[in-house]
Amino acid sequence: MVDEYADKMTRKTDAELRQYVAAPTEYREEAVLAALNELQVRGYTVADAEPLRASLEAVVQRQVDQKQAEAQVVAEQEAAAVGPTLYSPGTITLFSVLFNMIAGGVLLGINLRQLHRTAALVRLVLFIIAYMVIGALLLSIFTQRYGLNPWVIAFFDFPAIMLYNWWFWPRYVRTNVYQSRGWLKPFLICAAIKLGLAALATQYLTKIVASGLLK
Repeated sequence: MVDEYADKMTRKTDAELRQYVAAPTEYREEAVLAALNELQVRGYTVADAEPLRASLEAVVQRQVDQKQAEAQVVAEQEAAAVGPTLYSPGTITLFSVLFNMIAGGVLLGINLRQLHRTAALVRLVLFIIAYMVIGALLLSIFTQRYGLNPWVIAFFDFPAIMLYNWWFWPRYVRTNVYQSRGWLKPFLICAAIKLGLAALATQYLTKIVASGLLK
């Protein structure tokens, strides 16, 4: 702030500079401090310069701190107005349908991490693990009794998607004010993983057929 007045003071006469120092309460503290600095640069001795300088610097510093605090408050208010950057429930649902419930859970987990909700993130991870283990067990029992039903497999992730949107989001995300986060990068990652797994599965089945284990 003092720097804003430093250049102006270089163009002032000695008398004008002394007028700032002689009546400091009539001018802005930054201007008086700049005038005092310029007088000392020109080689003049100012009576009680150090106490005056200390007083002016203290006031200027308080003003700087106040402006920074006000700017911080404004920034926080603006951030609260637009909300955090999160993956939307629609994006989470879409990834769960296109890929699997783990993909949607990862996006939801990123949201919780963004909001610093560590306990909720741990609960989500435990839920996904339990869902996969229990779901695989129930699916195995169902398949043994009734055979492999494509509809059961197709709707395997549906309960998890419902819980993502109707339990985890309102209970742990707790906001509908947010900026939608871009979905292209995670989509490409999930697509690459899915294609890679498909290629590995195809290669594995090809080896089984070639070895004569599968006819």
